Amino acid sequence: MTFLPNSSPPHSLVPDRAVIVALARQALDIEAQALLDMRARLAGESGQAFAAAVQAVLACQGRLVVMGMGKSGHVGRKIVATLASTGTPSMFVHPGEAAHGDLGMVTPGDIVLAISNSGESEELVGLLPLLKRQGVLLLAMTGRAQSSLARHADIVLDCAVAQEACPLNLAPTASTTAQMALGDALAVALLDARGFKAEDFARSHPGGALGRKLLTHLRDVMRSGEALPCVAPDTAFGEVMREMSAKGLGAAVVVDAERKVLGVFTDGDLRRKIEAGVDLRTATAAQLMTPKPRCIRDDVLAAEAVALMETHRINTLLVVDAQGVLVGATTTNDLMRAKVI
Repeated sequence: MTFLPNSSPPHSLVPDRAVIVALARQALDIEAQALLDMRARLAGESGQAFAAAVQAVLACQGRLVVMGMGKSGHVGRKIVATLASTGTPSMFVHPGEAAHGDLGMVTPGDIVLAISNSGESEELVGLLPLLKRQGVLLLAMTGRAQSSLARHADIVLDCAVAQEACPLNLAPTASTTAQMALGDALAVALLDARGFKAEDFARSHPGGALGRKLLTHLRDVMRSGEALPCVAPDTAFGEVMREMSAKGLGAAVVVDAERKVLGVFTDGDLRRKIEAGVDLRTATAAQLMTPKPRCIRDDVLAAEAVALMETHRINTLLVVDAQGVLVGATTTNDLMRAKVI
């Protein structure tokens, strides 16, 4: 029976909401148990095999070539993406295409990770003699230790599951979750062994939010030069306000002859002075300023400026060099435009 997109199926075919939720919980329980079972097996021979696989990949002079058919192929592509972004050179080769020329992408210095829950995927098994002839190390990620793939592999990563989350126990569900999780575990173990840092991850993701946070230095986004509203300590109130209005920072920085920061006068300070009844007409910058304002070095990451501003609930931050000389300023709006916030 076919239902139109905007129509509803007969009421008799609509399961009760409680049944829907129960099935969802059951699926999650099955998949969670599959992961716990796999975790427990790592305490034994499976753990030794996993450690051997990590050591082999670390010693590899080439790439980790991942192969898989169907759902395992989709998982393999995700594993490749995770490995590549965490410091392990890797690529995905489709087994079907490998039999028609793409096997040439695999070199003797590579390691092949073949993924198949059954271990009997025809396209993968058919490549085994060719891979062996090339002398590449073969890692098998499979749910059947006695399968053809496992028997020919140098190292077997056990991802067996007791049952699929599918009510029919047919659709790859728990098995693909186990494959994905084991791939993540492999990537995590490798990045830790390589000493992979957040900065390295950011270099692989320069266009992402994390990349911007970890690669953007404060000097890249701060206001500097003529854009800085600076006044001397003896500057009259009227001139201080003209400088603030002209530069649009919402503050004026009071500096000495060497441009070292003495204090700052902000829009908030102005409101507080008015509320306190201070006679602004005769006041100088030195009398109005808040002395020793918070400053930050120009060689830090912009993300550090964000953290400092959030901690102290300030909207404007002054930037100084190693000698304490004013070189810039930034606001929360500046950091938002740079997409650091």
